[in-house]
Amino acid sequence: MRLSAAYLAVMAILSGVIAFAATPVAAQGISGDVIKIGVMNDQTGPYSDNCGPGSVAAARLAISDVGGAINGKKIELVVADDQNKPDIGMAIALRWLDNEGVDAIVGCSASSIALGVQDVMKNRKKPYLLAGTAASMFTNEKCSPMTTQWAMDTYALPKATVKSLLAKGLDTWFFVTVDYSFGKAWQADTTNFIKADGGKVVGSVLHPLNSSDLSSFLLTAQSSGAKVIALANSGSDFANAMKQAQEFGLTQKQQLAPLGLLLNQTHSIGLQSLQNVRLTTPFYWDMTEETRAFAKRFQAAFSGRIPNEAQASTYSAVTHYLKAIAATQTDEGDAVMRQMKSTPIDDFEMKNVGIRADGQVMRPLYAARIKTSTESKYPYDYYEITGTIPAEDAWRPASESACDLLKTQ
Repeated sequence: MRLSAAYLAVMAILSGVIAFAATPVAAQGISGDVIKIGVMNDQTGPYSDNCGPGSVAAARLAISDVGGAINGKKIELVVADDQNKPDIGMAIALRWLDNEGVDAIVGCSASSIALGVQDVMKNRKKPYLLAGTAASMFTNEKCSPMTTQWAMDTYALPKATVKSLLAKGLDTWFFVTVDYSFGKAWQADTTNFIKADGGKVVGSVLHPLNSSDLSSFLLTAQSSGAKVIALANSGSDFANAMKQAQEFGLTQKQQLAPLGLLLNQTHSIGLQSLQNVRLTTPFYWDMTEETRAFAKRFQAAFSGRIPNEAQASTYSAVTHYLKAIAATQTDEGDAVMRQMKSTPIDDFEMKNVGIRADGQVMRPLYAARIKTSTESKYPYDYYEITGTIPAEDAWRPASESACDLLKTQ
């Protein structure tokens, strides 16, 4: 499996550096007289539109909104492209932490990268803010006291989608899954929901990351006769799958179910191909006056683009982290994480939202329907919000979690 190979490679790197872990320091002061935040994600590849430069713009907005400094200590932002490669992501994290004084990393990396980076962050006692990495293991069996999950995961997003489609009698499923750790996690979590509610998975295919031609995989799905074809991929892979599925007529006979659709993908694919598709989302820009005001500011900062779910979550994560530093007067990781978890999140997209001991941001999710082209009245008018899913119904219950942090409360 790709995940195990990547993870073993990461562990080999870790074994050589673990002895150099920083000695714990007292929770006081700002290290190096500067607060340094790193944003690591795919900046140029197949997932760059999901987070990429847009997440950098969101982080810069958050820093600007606190004046660029806390009590006279400058806030710096550094950015790196992990290129979707675990060895590159690990090398960046180690350089940042050991040589460049980075205090926290905002991650939207592939899960195989994030697994290794998370171990380094835990060892160095530095906050790791996941705002786009989707595998549910980061708040389950691989949870860490230094990791928080801000946007979405492979447990919560498919849960509501499966229930709504099974309720319509769409009870046979086929998966088209990217051959990468997060795709496999999506398929595994979704399969559990399908089987638990009486549905059946009739088959699946794995396609390579960054595939321009998915025709053979989609035709296999079509020939399965499944009522639902679940797309467990993202970025350009998802866009290609949706466009080619329409060309082959899959959307006329079978229901396509995106498991991790983001607003930018809706924008690039277009309403004609996605109209009436149902999805679950943690954020939509056109919900309240506050979300619309933030979207307008983001547009001005990022070439007229509207923020998607991961980019909005990046702003929230960086803002909450900086508030914790201001409250504790230190950037020492343990103290900052305690403050973050003990203080409710209150910003333009979340109100009185807590962070659970496993690092899960307990935000509500929203059921949505993608509008038709005739229903859409202005730019980025894409979703009709059809319902709110309370946090306790959306995220993995503590009683089902394998995270030891929840068991010690």
